[in-house]
Amino acid sequence: MDLDLQKYAVRTDLALEARELAERDQPVPLAGINENVEEDNGIKITRLDVLNEEGANRIGRVQGHYVTLEVPGLREGDTGLQQRVAIAFAKEMEHFIQKIGISNTAKVLVVGLGNWNVTPDSLGPLVVENLMVTRQFFELTPDQINPGYRDVSAIAPGVLGITGIESSEIVQGIVDRTKPELIIAIDALASRSLERVNTTIQVADIGIHPGSGIGNKRRGITKDIMGVPCIAIGVPTVCYASTIVNNVIELMKTHFTKEKASTKAILGMLDDISEPERLGLVREVLQPLGHDLIVTPKEIDEFIEDIANIIATGLNAALHEAVDPGNVAAYTH
Repeated sequence: MDLDLQKYAVRTDLALEARELAERDQPVPLAGINENVEEDNGIKITRLDVLNEEGANRIGRVQGHYVTLEVPGLREGDTGLQQRVAIAFAKEMEHFIQKIGISNTAKVLVVGLGNWNVTPDSLGPLVVENLMVTRQFFELTPDQINPGYRDVSAIAPGVLGITGIESSEIVQGIVDRTKPELIIAIDALASRSLERVNTTIQVADIGIHPGSGIGNKRRGITKDIMGVPCIAIGVPTVCYASTIVNNVIELMKTHFTKEKASTKAILGMLDDISEPERLGLVREVLQPLGHDLIVTPKEIDEFIEDIANIIATGLNAALHEAVDPGNVAAYTH
């Protein structure tokens, strides 16, 4: 009997991983995709442009621009590295905002998506806590504002289970009233790779659908819905148990290959089937038992605070010309 793999598709929110999956299935260069990669001092930056519908269909992602920062060293809690990541992120955000045609004086609404009561999902609200908001000054004392600052407001709308209202509906109401020229939405993501959990930041100009990382796709925060450009910032903080099992099998296969020419005797049929088939098999076993859990590392409490501070620091520097890497610490806590 053939295994229907469609319902067992690899779950990832990262465009970089979607491109990797597409290249694995089609070794030839992908049409409609431009990619630029640079690496410096422990920070790998991948800029991925999905140029047309063909490229979008190839990797299963919406046409647009994606930037991914991969920093494996973030797991180590190195404050010096965190500062370098914040600076690199700020520079990428500045370029990204310019690339989509947003001016230095445009009004910005930052939306911190997620459930503040669930640690892996609290990234958005934590970023909002550390953000430098200025709209109140532009509204109440505009003559006292120094050059180099822009109108920035922020909201953490919670989740449907807490408020009874879709996050997108709350944001839409704010947009209609405050008239921002750009929305920046921040949310936790899911990854197919253990190595990228808690070590990766993705920026995209396609907006976001809250809850999509765990298969709970809600009404989106996108340009089509909101009427203004939407940038999404995400960090993978969780992955599925089936993904972990599949990754472990792949690591075992790699390890045993170094020890002996064939791994058939050890892995049996798992040595012959493709990764999607193997993942499908793992999920087929786990899901009826209710064991395909959504998993986060045990260090998530410390990490989520660190990465939220990195993103808030980078956003403060990217959104306000008067804020730079030398004084940005004064605006976060």
